[in-house]
Amino acid sequence: MKYNIPRGTFDILPQTSYKWQFVMDSFRKIAASFGYKEITTPIFESADLFERSSGESSDVVQKEMYRFTDRKGREFALRPEGTAPVVRSYVENHLDVLSSRTKLFYIGPMFRYDRPQAGRFRQFYQYGIEAIGSNNPYYDAEVIALEMLWLNSLGLQNIRLELNSVGCPTCSAAYDEALRDFYRPQLPQLCPDCQKRFEQKPRRLLDCKVASCKALRQGAPSQLDYLDQPCAEHFAQVQAHLQAMNIPFTLNPGIVRGLDYYSHTAFEFIYEGLGAQNSLAGGGRYNGLIEQIGGKSIPAIGFAGGFERLLLALENEHIDFATCPKPQVYLICLGETARTAILPYLNSLRLWGIAIDFDPDKSSLKAQFKTADTVGARYALIVGDSEIEAKQLNLKDLQSGMQITLPLDNGQALQQFIAQNK
Repeated sequence: MKYNIPRGTFDILPQTSYKWQFVMDSFRKIAASFGYKEITTPIFESADLFERSSGESSDVVQKEMYRFTDRKGREFALRPEGTAPVVRSYVENHLDVLSSRTKLFYIGPMFRYDRPQAGRFRQFYQYGIEAIGSNNPYYDAEVIALEMLWLNSLGLQNIRLELNSVGCPTCSAAYDEALRDFYRPQLPQLCPDCQKRFEQKPRRLLDCKVASCKALRQGAPSQLDYLDQPCAEHFAQVQAHLQAMNIPFTLNPGIVRGLDYYSHTAFEFIYEGLGAQNSLAGGGRYNGLIEQIGGKSIPAIGFAGGFERLLLALENEHIDFATCPKPQVYLICLGETARTAILPYLNSLRLWGIAIDFDPDKSSLKAQFKTADTVGARYALIVGDSEIEAKQLNLKDLQSGMQITLPLDNGQALQQFIAQNK
């Protein structure tokens, strides 16, 4: 029987895995430079965690979560997003005791049952930042700056930061009523999902992807006109911090985000070259989430992005951001005695950090040199029975043709030579 990969998933093959490693490693470096530390949570959590955090009426909970029941009847879900698990861990492990301010980042697979398309998969790889413990508008700007600086460092140019404030529970309630008043005459024309959203979460009407609903929202009231004074002042300070950091942005009152836990600042990074799925990353404040899932009343802000869309954007701009790894040295071995005797030396080189390749199935000198060229090795290490007896090795630079003799030691001589000739 032939098995095929599940729909909406993909294999990261060797010819592209180095690109994934590069962007993941570069994200870890930029996060660390801002003082964020990595956290890793389980791939599955209690389904109730996401129902309480994302909102029972959200598309994530209603349509997209992968749920399963274990042998004891407990209901779990593969994590559809990263913030709720991080907050659960923050509360459960009492991270607030260690410091009043906690800065975390994560990388890992998430799962949503969604219609697969370019840049959108059912298993996808997400990165995210969570700054927990302060309501200072500086942190809103900091997490945004981290993402913008990172995207720019990768070479991306066609990025637009869109900014909004979704207010607090007090002022957003007034805005919800204004939206209901606006949509009420058009209620029969809304799609079935939006007719449910009208009562449950009217702000989600602004995020509907159905063409007819998009047209109906023209002229809808803006959340920015309903912010109370504290929310308006907070949002003004976020903008001032971004301007001081030279981070350009545009206001977009239509940003609502798809999860219930957002409050105050909301933002998205838009890349125009990806069609409909053009959001590279997005996030916002979630000042009530920690208390909502059993912790203290602690403010927080974060964002998340997908590596799949990021890699598409980099390819779209033809950015050569990583190179496929190649062995530094290829071992060319002649003679049965040499093939056995050289093995301890081979492992010593690898312990010194030297990438060395060897194919014992090839015996002729010509075939081994051809393979060394094919794999892109810089040096050929040539050893035969006579070299083993003399405790010497021949090293040939495949670029210049220069050849030298090295002692058959613990690998240190070759390591020093390569370090000096980078």
